[in-house]
Amino acid sequence: MSVTAASLRKSGRYRLRPTDGPVVLYPQKLKDLQRILNPDSPHLPPFRPMGADTAATECNSSSVGTVIDMTAFNEIINIDVAAGQVTVQAGVRLGQLSHALAARGMELDGSHDLVSRTVGGAVAGGCNGPAIGSNHGLFAAQVISMKLVTPTGNLLDVGSGQKSLLNVFRLSYGMLGVIYELTLKARPITGFSASHRRCSLAQFAKAIDSLVRTNAGMRFLFLPFSDAVYLDLRRFDVNARATANIPWKIKDWGESTVLPRVFKSLHRIIPAAGVRYRLIDKLSQLTQGLVSSRLVSSGSMATAQSCGRGSSSSLQYSTWFFPAADFSIIIQAYKDFCVRIRDESGFRCDMPTVGYRLSRDRSAVLSPSFDEPMIALRAMSTQKTGWDNFAIDFGDFAKHWGASPVFNQTREVDLAYTKSIFTTRLEYFRKVRRQIDPDRRMMNPFLSQYFL
Repeated sequence: MSVTAASLRKSGRYRLRPTDGPVVLYPQKLKDLQRILNPDSPHLPPFRPMGADTAATECNSSSVGTVIDMTAFNEIINIDVAAGQVTVQAGVRLGQLSHALAARGMELDGSHDLVSRTVGGAVAGGCNGPAIGSNHGLFAAQVISMKLVTPTGNLLDVGSGQKSLLNVFRLSYGMLGVIYELTLKARPITGFSASHRRCSLAQFAKAIDSLVRTNAGMRFLFLPFSDAVYLDLRRFDVNARATANIPWKIKDWGESTVLPRVFKSLHRIIPAAGVRYRLIDKLSQLTQGLVSSRLVSSGSMATAQSCGRGSSSSLQYSTWFFPAADFSIIIQAYKDFCVRIRDESGFRCDMPTVGYRLSRDRSAVLSPSFDEPMIALRAMSTQKTGWDNFAIDFGDFAKHWGASPVFNQTREVDLAYTKSIFTTRLEYFRKVRRQIDPDRRMMNPFLSQYFL
């Protein structure tokens, strides 16, 4: 370094940009967001929008560049009961939106999990839940229109009359700009009956084909080391009495808060893995038997969605979407896979594997169920040690069975497999992305491996 350069560096007149991580910005208004993305701004690409930060991958992060935290955009702009629509800013939390709709006698027209997620994040990335009906797939399918700031700071409206373009922007993972406002479908609160049962893996495998063909909303928890499946089926029922929020809150508290905390404690205080996991599995069974089967027998989307899964921040997880037509075989193979990994590596997930049915959904170009109904399997664990290797093995298992990924929740996806799953849809999305963002301002290293 020259004497002049060294002197300038020490003078304080010029500030070196840090290179040890991204800058995180918190825009409060639309003009702030436009200034950040303007090509003349001092902020460096890649730009990555972030909501609740619940992604299981590096989809919303970057080792360099600028992360845009959208949580200040949290206004519910309008609830139009007559039109069956709600307009919100992208940073509104799903639970917050469900409460506001319920106060007007309305609910969302689909289903989701992780109520701490923002609406923008749920639309831009994979999000689903136990939706009732054969025409419900991803949460993003509920979007009627959206407003964005493009990668160069311009404003863009994508409406219902632009179906092809809207299908590209759903599940676009923040690669086409930053969503700041959305209009979603809503409907009057509709009651449903909820039935819960425990069954063996063999019984579940035998019934799954008929369950997939029904209109029932389906969620299940699978304990592969206990030969137990806890099935949650929901059906619209005009005679059902909507259960109050409290039982649903207790159910959620038991499943998503108490169990993870207890399991983490057990890992610290019980060194013997065999004893520890037997206790963990027993506690899982007791929790499901108490909070699901006995507490909740009816409800509505308004109650269930406002009290759904809380936060995934304390859990390691990875989600793959498996063909429903083959699932009776896949679920049995998954049990064998879990046992084999435990025997070979000593690692096993301590949380139950969660599953959802996903109807065929062509509302997004990158939809995992674009061609056929799928069933999501989400493996979860409170333990970080050993998880990365498990996620790699889980990815290999999923690819063997032709599973589809979503890039904010699916770990260990390679480019060759991505091409084989999405085929021409991947190239079409890439083409649109190159037109909207030719300078790759929204592309972090993780997404670049798939979408350049």
